Amino acid sequence: MDSRTDLKSRLPSRHVTEGPERAPHRSYYYAMGLTTQQIHQPFVGVASCWNEAAPCNIALMRQAQAVKKGVAAAGGTPREFCTITVTDGIAMGHEGMRSSLPSREVIADSVELTMRGHGYDALVGIAGCDKSLPGMMMAMCRLNVPSIFIYGGSILPGTFKGRPVTIQDVFEAVGRHSVGDLSDADLDELEQVACPSAGACGAQFTANTMATVSEAIGLALPYSAGAPAPYEIRDRFCATAGEQVMALIRSGLRPRDIVTRQALENAAAAVAATGGSTNAALHLPAIAHECGIAFDLFDVSDVFKRTPYIADLKPGGRYVAKDLFEVGGIPLILKTLLDHGFLHGDCMTVTGRTMAQNLAGVAWNKDQDVVLPANRPLLPTGGVVGLKGNLAPEGAIVKIAGLESLTFTGPARCFDGEEACFEAVQKRRYKEGDVLVIRHEGPQGGPGMREMLATTAALYGQGTGGKVALITDGRFSGATRGFCVGHVGPEAAAGGPIGLLRDGDIIAIDAEAGTLDVKLSKAELDARRAAFKPKRATATSGYLWKYAQQVGPARTGAVTHPGAVAEKKCYADV
Repeated sequence: MDSRTDLKSRLPSRHVTEGPERAPHRSYYYAMGLTTQQIHQPFVGVASCWNEAAPCNIALMRQAQAVKKGVAAAGGTPREFCTITVTDGIAMGHEGMRSSLPSREVIADSVELTMRGHGYDALVGIAGCDKSLPGMMMAMCRLNVPSIFIYGGSILPGTFKGRPVTIQDVFEAVGRHSVGDLSDADLDELEQVACPSAGACGAQFTANTMATVSEAIGLALPYSAGAPAPYEIRDRFCATAGEQVMALIRSGLRPRDIVTRQALENAAAAVAATGGSTNAALHLPAIAHECGIAFDLFDVSDVFKRTPYIADLKPGGRYVAKDLFEVGGIPLILKTLLDHGFLHGDCMTVTGRTMAQNLAGVAWNKDQDVVLPANRPLLPTGGVVGLKGNLAPEGAIVKIAGLESLTFTGPARCFDGEEACFEAVQKRRYKEGDVLVIRHEGPQGGPGMREMLATTAALYGQGTGGKVALITDGRFSGATRGFCVGHVGPEAAAGGPIGLLRDGDIIAIDAEAGTLDVKLSKAELDARRAAFKPKRATATSGYLWKYAQQVGPARTGAVTHPGAVAEKKCYADV
């Protein structure tokens, strides 16, 4: 038995290609032009979220071809397939946003089913937009076959009247336009120039936040998550990933060897250090869940609390992903965090080396101000903070990067659903000092836990971003800025206190102390709870109905199945 055959005898694809009883199966592969040698090599799934929905995904098919070349060069047989993506920028501000977070589960489930159904031995996953990144990483951890994650890359910044702009500027321009601060002609010009290339939103919104996570958690090759989508170097990263996944098959290094408790803490630290999206507080617990690790919102918040904010990235700062890549990329952030004791250096990565070994050759770039040293941060605590109190017994999350004040107290102005609040904002039916409350937008009650970017961007565009606060049991986009608290749990549909609020109730937010409270007695809250009537479900059939029946709370990642803790044997061991 040669080494190739010996390797195949230990892999899932042996059930598809080996032995006389698999002659019908092999005939299908011959029909697709495979040689006998290719059929008896390891099969590597090359999954991408390519589609024509948005620029985030449009370049992924090209990158998949580069991965396939790398797999073939290293003695493997690549098998390409696609899965869905729901792109938040298109889904934002209407009913389509209910599909966004649920798409994460469909991505993970569909990749799992494709891999299981065809007996693939390893996975290279390529994703471009928000939920597709954690969805792909969740699938890798669930299957636990040798895997490498590839980010499709960020978009280049646009230029409007001589200054760089991103999609954030367009969303906020809607608010400026509504108060007469931007002309029809300028809005038309801005929307045409803000997104000049393929790639995901360029600032530290959810896509770039989770791309940062992919390197910090060890599932992506160093530097690979930083290069913008149009850069030709992406093809080199992709080909290298294809070669390296074959090395992982031979060594037996799997995602659950990489994604440990310490690796999850590294990922949370990278989010905090970059002022990343609050959505990471949903996705990290969900990834942990696929590994059988208990790591919830409060665990994420503990890391946020002890990690300095060091990267001056939009939406709270000045720079975008392209700028970060060109001064040293994500390894520059990880290196200074490691040097100053904020990162676990002994975590294994897909290179086959530890995080510390990967970073050993990274030199500090003193000729830049995109990233500050971790001992001289922008803020001493992370750009994202967890909250807890009588209004959020199961926690909440707030991004403090860019905030001038870390406390806010004001009367509640309650809305059942985003549309009602957005209409009030458009018509300026609110007062400075109000705390806008959007409820019945949680994972179950929405269903789908919509993002509120249209509303928060309109507030900011109207010039009141720091003069009102907004809390919700839904989510916020990574592009959101201002005093905005999301993931309030329990959600209204589960009888959480947010569903008991009335106009005029005084809400106190303290991001310094980490508290979120309503100034009501326990007796008053109990009386309101006794009289509470759940809102009638909006989804009565289809996928959103199924999702609402299965989804868990935001605190543990809004997951829909028992996770690795309940499994008897993972797919990789079939």
